[in-house]
Amino acid sequence: MRRLAAVLLCALSSPAAAQVDYGVSGYIDFRLVSPGDETSWLQGGLGKTRYGSGDSDFQFTAAIGQGYVQLTPEILAVGVLRIEPEQRTFIDALEGYVRYRPVSTSAWRWSVKGGAFFAPFSLENTEVGWSSYWTLTPSAINSWFGDELRTVGLEGAVDWRTSAGTLEWIAAGLGWNDPAGVMIADRGWAMDDRPTGLIDHLRLPDATLVMFGDTPPDSTPIFKEYDGRAGWYTGLSWDDAAHWHLEVEYYDNEADPAAHHGGYFAWRTRFWNAGASWTFDEFTVLSQALTGDTMIDPFPGFSSKTDFDSAYLLVGWERDQWRIAARTDWFRTHTDTTFGPSPALSENGNALTGAVSWLPRDWIRLTGELLWIDSRRDERAIEGIDPRQSDVQLQLSARFYFN
Repeated sequence: MRRLAAVLLCALSSPAAAQVDYGVSGYIDFRLVSPGDETSWLQGGLGKTRYGSGDSDFQFTAAIGQGYVQLTPEILAVGVLRIEPEQRTFIDALEGYVRYRPVSTSAWRWSVKGGAFFAPFSLENTEVGWSSYWTLTPSAINSWFGDELRTVGLEGAVDWRTSAGTLEWIAAGLGWNDPAGVMIADRGWAMDDRPTGLIDHLRLPDATLVMFGDTPPDSTPIFKEYDGRAGWYTGLSWDDAAHWHLEVEYYDNEADPAAHHGGYFAWRTRFWNAGASWTFDEFTVLSQALTGDTMIDPFPGFSSKTDFDSAYLLVGWERDQWRIAARTDWFRTHTDTTFGPSPALSENGNALTGAVSWLPRDWIRLTGELLWIDSRRDERAIEGIDPRQSDVQLQLSARFYFN
């Protein structure tokens, strides 16, 4: 951090700093929605979709703006803000960071960035505001990344560029993500396109609160530090000249499972993530798989560990103004507590997503999406409904871009 600060001070005091480049871009999104029948997890239910029983058919989804300042050819500052009706505050931040990447004329290139930002684990969510290029709703994996994970710290990258492709190694140290894992344990997997803002809280399932003797409603912060221990992740990726991409990452927030503060717990969360993509003419194939676990051990006589797994396969087709995508998802969790397996907090399910986008102009994207999710979670019995639910969510989006 001291070295990065010194670099910034030198850059800002140099004559080249007067020639900064800057810009703003983003979008405003409105939707017509046919919500799922089950109450959405965002409203305290166990529904897997963003919109569920009781939600309006017309939604102002979000206004997202991204600003950048290129202080020098090496130094870039980025901030992403969002206005959205479901968050705690009128405006919230999704990202804010500074990147330093020296100009390189050799096969090797390195960079470092610091602040709050999304880890580079997603093959789908490559657009502004952690939005998906192909669909409205990301996969279960990338929905969870947006819900619970953020890098608040430093990330470094080293690239080796050859005629055959580019090999990249990344490594990061992070903090303020000790609660990550609480939603995958208490709520399970979900599929939504609203990443958590840096000062937002997430609604806990009413059924989980009742099961543990608490009174709903309640919510949990996500970006907090309880134990003073730094987490980390590292990964390798390969991009070749034939349009292949392969990557693998390991994440560990290093949270002390015994740490807690004000009724909120630190969850020790670890996982492996692997992804691959292939582009051939008008077709693109994306796939990711994730496996990991999260646990708490807050006081003598009680501990809980949840194993989680998920995978998806997406096939996209693009020509001129049109994009069409189809995706299949699979997901599961298994929870063991001090008292043995907990079927109520375990689940399994799958999903199918189809999306068609039309981009008649640079400033507008019209997308229709159909999402079907089938899952079994015995915790639903607390709400008096069948543990197995199949939900269908239909969305028609008009997204207006600006820059």
